[in-house]
Amino acid sequence: MPTSAARVAPAPSIAYRDVLSDDGTRLTAWTNDLDGRIDGPTVVLCNGLGTGPWAWPELLRPDCGVRVVSWNHRGTGGSDRPSDPAHCGIEAFVEDALSVMDHFGIDQAPLMGWSMGVNTMFELAFRHPERVTGLFAVAGVPGDTFATMLAPLKLPRLVARSLTVNVARVLELAGRAITPVTTRLPVGPRGIAVLSHSGLMLPVADPVGAANAVREFLVTPIEWYMHLAIATSDHGRVSLSKVEVPTAFVAARWDVLAGARDMRSAAARIPGATYVELDGSHFVQMEHPEQVHALLLDFLARID
Repeated sequence: MPTSAARVAPAPSIAYRDVLSDDGTRLTAWTNDLDGRIDGPTVVLCNGLGTGPWAWPELLRPDCGVRVVSWNHRGTGGSDRPSDPAHCGIEAFVEDALSVMDHFGIDQAPLMGWSMGVNTMFELAFRHPERVTGLFAVAGVPGDTFATMLAPLKLPRLVARSLTVNVARVLELAGRAITPVTTRLPVGPRGIAVLSHSGLMLPVADPVGAANAVREFLVTPIEWYMHLAIATSDHGRVSLSKVEVPTAFVAARWDVLAGARDMRSAAARIPGATYVELDGSHFVQMEHPEQVHALLLDFLARID
């Protein structure tokens, strides 16, 4: 039986490159500017943990008007695992982002983050403000993400953090038994239809593309994904007092993985930051791709 790796269709208009991070880890970087013809600003995407281009349907269009540069996390999507498995987490992802920017010759650029990638982009902006001209956060918070999970249940932060981190630890231990199942799940439009009524995801605009995004995600062994997730759980809140670049937050009302309330609070602490809340889930850019993309273009116009 073929694995999901064999069934993931290559994302259109995507060019892949090998990039070495500072510690020697080989990363699979990618850009939607396949032939160098995209007419628009360059944005560095700090993507959701273990996800790739298929999670951003609007960015796969040749006429999207935005040149995106990104990479696949350590041990996912063709990127190597680090020689030291402990060298993961947000600080390592910041190093990876800088290595990718240097490889593509990007001295400074606006950053776009989704999910745990929002942690990465805020940490990068905090440590290297000279490299960042703007911050566009989608369904993610600037640190301590696990404490904001299960937000629709309105659990206390300590309870939410303890519960979600411990679930991740259990899944890491059970991963070797679960992975042979998850890598062979028959994910297609019907499976996406079921998933979109699970509460984790709402109906998406492109079920075929969403199926490719899920298959791409499931290629990563569960135990390694949970190892990465647990490593990121140590990342605390980033100080927002020194954020001086244009900042925008796009939250989702029914997001169980990054609380909209915490995103709204973060926006309120940054002078001039904008906040938009859409009727969606953690996968809001797949559920409302045109709206999220329009907000991105408006944000980039504000930077110019």
